Amino acid sequence: MTEILSMPTTPFDGQKPGTSGLRKKVKVFQQPGYAENFIQSVFDVVEKGEAATLVLGGDGRFHNRTVIQQAIRMAAANGYARVLVGQGGILSTPAASHVIRKYKASGGLVLSASHNPGGPDEDFGIKYNIANGGPAPEGVTGAIHARTQEIDRWLTIAAQDVDLDTVGIVEVGDMNVQIIDPVADYADLMEELFDFAAIRKVVASGFTMRFDAMSAVTGPYAKEILEGRLGFAQGTVVNGTPLEDFGGHHPDPNLIHAKELYDLMMGEGAPDLGAASDGDGDRNLIIGRGRFITPSDSLAMLAANIECAPAYKGRLTGIARSMPTSAAADRVAEALGVPAFETPTGWKFFGNLLDAGMATICGEESAGTGSDHVREKDGLWAVLLWLNILAVRDISVDDLAKAHWARFGRNYYARHDYEGIEKEGADALMAALMDELEALPGQEFGDLVVEEADSFSYTDPVDGSVSANQGIRILFVGGSRVVFRLSGTGTAGATLRVYLENYVPPSGDLDAETGEMLKGQIAAAEAVAGIARFTGRTAPDVIT
Repeated sequence: MTEILSMPTTPFDGQKPGTSGLRKKVKVFQQPGYAENFIQSVFDVVEKGEAATLVLGGDGRFHNRTVIQQAIRMAAANGYARVLVGQGGILSTPAASHVIRKYKASGGLVLSASHNPGGPDEDFGIKYNIANGGPAPEGVTGAIHARTQEIDRWLTIAAQDVDLDTVGIVEVGDMNVQIIDPVADYADLMEELFDFAAIRKVVASGFTMRFDAMSAVTGPYAKEILEGRLGFAQGTVVNGTPLEDFGGHHPDPNLIHAKELYDLMMGEGAPDLGAASDGDGDRNLIIGRGRFITPSDSLAMLAANIECAPAYKGRLTGIARSMPTSAAADRVAEALGVPAFETPTGWKFFGNLLDAGMATICGEESAGTGSDHVREKDGLWAVLLWLNILAVRDISVDDLAKAHWARFGRNYYARHDYEGIEKEGADALMAALMDELEALPGQEFGDLVVEEADSFSYTDPVDGSVSANQGIRILFVGGSRVVFRLSGTGTAGATLRVYLENYVPPSGDLDAETGEMLKGQIAAAEAVAGIARFTGRTAPDVIT
C-alpha cells in the first residue's frame, strides 16, 4: 500500500471558478500550493465512486506539464484507480469531453485558459468536467470554491514524473496511468458523424481550404482529419504544431487575431473555405471566399442545414443559444418547428438541455458551436459540419449565406470589448444601468424605441435552477438589441462586452457593411450606459 502524504496548507484568496474554471496568470499558479489547493478542493468535493477514472490533459500551454505531473500524484493519493492522460499532456477540450464519455470516467481536469494567451507571463487555467463530459455545474463549482476557502491540507504520494510522451501504461503508486493517443478517439467520432465520402469527393474535385490552428491544440487533430482522412493537400493546416506560448500570438479565432487568414480569404485566389480554432480547440472561425460568417450566423446556418450530416438526419430536437448571441437561430427554430432556448453564457447551461434531449445544436457568439456528440463546444466539429453541408448542397459559403438571409432575414451583429478596464468603473456602469431599467421602455434613441429592458434571468427547464443577473438587455421595437455584460474569462481587470444587433427582414438590405448597419445601436449603447464616462474609453479594444 502506497504511503499517502498529507501536506499542510492554507487557503488562497480568489479561487472561485468562473464560467470556464479557474484562470489566472501563470505566476499565480506557480505559487507553492496554489494549483494543489484547487485540485485538492476538486477531489474533496466531486463524486468519484469505486474504481474511478480521471481524464487529464490540456492545450499544451506553458505550465501544462508541471501541473499534470502533480495532478497525477494527487489523483493517486485521492483514491483514483486510473488516470487517462493525453500524449504530451495534450487533449483538446472537446476531445477531453469525448474521452470522459467514451471511457465512462467520473470526470476530468482540463488544463487550459482557452483563447487567452500563453507563456511564462501569460495565462493558465484548470477546469473540472463531470461524468457527462461537460463543465461542472454551478452547484459543483460553488462547492469547490467553498472548499478552497477552508482547505488545510492536500494529498499526494512520493513518485517520479511520468513519461508523458510515450503511449502506454505505467503504475503510479496503486494507480494505473494510461497515456493515450489524444487524437484517435476524437477523429473516429468525427468520421461517424459526418459524410466523409461526400467531403472527400469535393476535395478530389478541387475544393480547397486553409485551416489556421493558431499554434494551438487543434493542429494535430486538423492534420489527421483534414489532411489525413479527407485528402486535403499537405499544408492546408497552418500553424499546426502546439506551442507553449502559441508562437507569441493570441489564439483567439476572430478578425483581429486571425487577420492573416481573413486577408487571404478576401483576396484574389482565395481558397473555398477558411477556418480557424482557438487555444483549446473549442471555438471556430468560418470565412468563405469573400464572405465572413459571424458566429451567430454560423449557428443559424448550421442549424438550418444540419440534416446534411448523416448523424443528424431527422433528429433536430431544439436549438439553444447564449443570451448575448443574436436571435438569428431563433428564426430558424421557428421555421423548423423546434424549440429555441436562450441561456446564460457558459457551456454548462447547454449540458442539461443536451442530456435531456431537448436541444441538438448549441452556440455562442464568442465562436463556440457544438452538438450532443460531446458536452463542450467544438471548433473542428463546426468546421466539419460546414464542409459536410457545402459538399452535400454543392454550394459556396457566400451563396449559402445569401440564400439563408433571403429566407430568414439578417441579424447584423457585432461585439465590442473594452478590455482591462478598472473594475470599479465597470461595476459602477452596470449598477447605473440596473437603476435605469424600469425607466427605459418607451424612450427613444435616434430611430430606436426601447420596447423592453431587463437584467436577464434564466430558469433551467430541466432542473429548475435559477441563474440571475446574467447581463442587461435593452430590446428595441423591431428586433434590434443592445446587451451589456461583464466577462468572466479574463485574468486582469474587467472586460465589458457590449453586444449590438440590428435585425433586417428579407425585404431589407441584406448585404450592407455591418458597422454602417449598427451605427444606431452603437450610439444608443453610449447614450444609455455612458461607457466613456464610466470607463474612460472612447472606443473598444476589440470588435468582433
